[in-house]
Amino acid sequence: MADELNPAASDGAADAAGPETESEEPIKQRKNGLYPGVSDELAENMKSGWADTELRDLEPVGQAAHTARRRAALSARFPGERLVIPAGNLKTRSNDTEYAFRSSVEYAYLTGDQTEDGVLVLEPTADGHRGTLYLLPRSDRENGEFWLDGQGELWVGRRHSLTESEALYGIPAADVRELAGKLREATGPVRVVRGHDAGIEAALTDKVTAERDEELRVFLSEARLVKDDFEVGELQKAVDSTVRGFEDVVKVLDKAEATSERYIEGTFFLRARVEGNDVGYGTIAAAGPHACTLHWVRNDGPVRSGDLLLLDAGVETHTLYTADVTRTLPVSGTYSEIQKKIYDAVYEAQEAGIAAVKPGAKYRDFHDAAQRVLAEKLVEWGLAEGPVERVLELGLQRRWTLHGTGHMLGMDVHDCAAARTETYVDGTLEPGMVLTVEPGLYFQADDLTVPEEYRGIGVRVEDDILVTEDGNRNLSAALPRRSDEVEAWMAALKG
Repeated sequence: MADELNPAASDGAADAAGPETESEEPIKQRKNGLYPGVSDELAENMKSGWADTELRDLEPVGQAAHTARRRAALSARFPGERLVIPAGNLKTRSNDTEYAFRSSVEYAYLTGDQTEDGVLVLEPTADGHRGTLYLLPRSDRENGEFWLDGQGELWVGRRHSLTESEALYGIPAADVRELAGKLREATGPVRVVRGHDAGIEAALTDKVTAERDEELRVFLSEARLVKDDFEVGELQKAVDSTVRGFEDVVKVLDKAEATSERYIEGTFFLRARVEGNDVGYGTIAAAGPHACTLHWVRNDGPVRSGDLLLLDAGVETHTLYTADVTRTLPVSGTYSEIQKKIYDAVYEAQEAGIAAVKPGAKYRDFHDAAQRVLAEKLVEWGLAEGPVERVLELGLQRRWTLHGTGHMLGMDVHDCAAARTETYVDGTLEPGMVLTVEPGLYFQADDLTVPEEYRGIGVRVEDDILVTEDGNRNLSAALPRRSDEVEAWMAALKG
């Protein structure tokens, strides 16, 4: 990794673009860089001799019409108020290296843009709001920022110009380095989405309240409960790539047996990076008893023939929509008798849960349907003392089912999380909602209340379900679910 001129990392929008800030500080050099400075001759030389690379005749991004409609809905909800929605800043991983940037969901949902330090501001007008996208402009060639600053163009790549951004996103654009000062001088009611940009929040510290800001966050979360056609299309893309990622994993299970769960994680990650932006969340590649740990992401354990592999993974598209799919696969290609017994029970529970997903149903219905099946199985197997109604009333099945049966899905893997309980968990399903249905049974390796043959077996089956006008559609139906179909699918892939 090159380090000759790379300066100390900056902390936010006010500093990220180098010396043209309020403090007019010079671009800092790395303490132990090999070049002590820049001669006047070199500085002058670097200013000229560069071709015009402005991009012209750009088409708007695919979701531009949808983001305009979303901003209009936001404007109608908060008339007369200034609304500030930041993308967020780079976060330091170690010393002067940063984590890969992922925009705040609220910002990307309303703009289609995903660049660090961006801020959408909706200024109130007589008939609604005027939107401005505050962004860092192209890195400056006159002052050397483009090649001397750690976030300059020659270090991290070209940014869009403000003119280009206007064409792409359909919103007037301005220099974000001027925004903090404007916000400090602003009057009238203001709301900001918190937790993404400390500099912007500091500029508004005496103008906002936590309660009012939370109302903004809740509204934007609930706005995503029903997906539009663009969003459903992106989720289907994410699922289709995820299906291919699962196929990739099955084809290399022999290599995973020779190494560890990380071979599975890495294999799926390759598909996610080639066809999408990233994985939508940390891949769970849990073999053997690790399958009983719900969010096992260490992925450093052995993969053994005869064990099960619980793979919970999702590709995230370039527009930040993620799939969330789980299959529990026999590493050998064939389920043992006890593994099949447990797997088939979970599959039956999932079938009941999916059947309960339809417009007008209560959100909780799919969970209740799946939990009832699992409770019935646990009583039938003698693991829980019936009757079933007693088990469900007391929640006794939860020793082995542990988690809820699903969640909303979208730009966050657990989407719409800030929505009010009455509109989410206690709400009603509508066409356009997308949710997971993912029952599971987990028998911990140290659970002395179950026969030894059960211990260390964990099974989850998860699919992404779209609520339609007349029922539902399983977006991940291309991935086999029934135990015999899974075995046949794995055999075909292994050749």
